[in-house]
Amino acid sequence: MFTKILLTFLISMVPIIELRGAVPFGVAMGVNPFVALAVSIIGNMIPVPFIYLFARKFLEWGKEVKFLSKFCKWVLKKGEKGGKKLTEKTGQSVYFALVLFVGIPLPGTGAWTGTLAASLLDLDHKKTTIAVLCGIALAGAIMLTLSLLGLAALG
Repeated sequence: MFTKILLTFLISMVPIIELRGAVPFGVAMGVNPFVALAVSIIGNMIPVPFIYLFARKFLEWGKEVKFLSKFCKWVLKKGEKGGKKLTEKTGQSVYFALVLFVGIPLPGTGAWTGTLAASLLDLDHKKTTIAVLCGIALAGAIMLTLSLLGLAALG
């Protein structure tokens, strides 16, 4: 059982898959649903401070590296342009928008993307961390509910 819990935890840290894949995986593997949810939330949160603190620095550094330059400049330009639009539309509600962006389990959303966007927008680190945690909890509740409904339908 420890191996299944550990795999659930590790899957939740992987970009794109994150908690959205980890919770159903854990539940399907027979891990207690609330244990799967808890380890997935913890695992999904671990990369957040690193993404926030280092992603923009990496992109700024990458602008000067020949084989990374084009990509890093594109990400920075796209992020800053999108960030300006978002902050103009949401104003003080930008953190609520971040909660929803991270929390609604759709392709291209999640803690990795939301934290990267917050970093590019220079949003407050503490408020960003709280918003991302709330979003992860929302995504976790949604994925746990869907996983349990799927189990009930199967069995």
